[in-house]
Amino acid sequence: MLSLFCILVVENFIKEVFILIDIAYAMGTGGGASGQSGGFGAFVPLILMFVIFYFLLIRPQQKKQKQHREMITNLKKGDRVMTTGGLYGRITGLTDTVVTLEIAEKVRVKVGRSNIAGSVQSDSPSATKE
Repeated sequence: MLSLFCILVVENFIKEVFILIDIAYAMGTGGGASGQSGGFGAFVPLILMFVIFYFLLIRPQQKKQKQHREMITNLKKGDRVMTTGGLYGRITGLTDTVVTLEIAEKVRVKVGRSNIAGSVQSDSPSATKE
């Protein structure tokens, strides 16, 4: 949800930057017929957009990927995890690429390590009991 918000904010910002650039080009330099601005000044808006994209989108995503990689490498038997498909289970076996989960008594499934979404604290997903 946060990444969608960031994308919308950046998208609106970029639209506003392009509007300001269009206004600046329409105002022109005031005195010549050439109308060409030179050199580095034309790249400033592109550099500014890249910096904004880096700090709002790229860098947070890299941090998130690094945390997920560390969590995947630190898995051990007995950890309770959730898969990307929504299965909750306890790890009963590990290899380099496959994790064996016990999702119920005597029910075990094998999933790829990359499909582990995260570790959970309790035995089952948090649900409200009536």
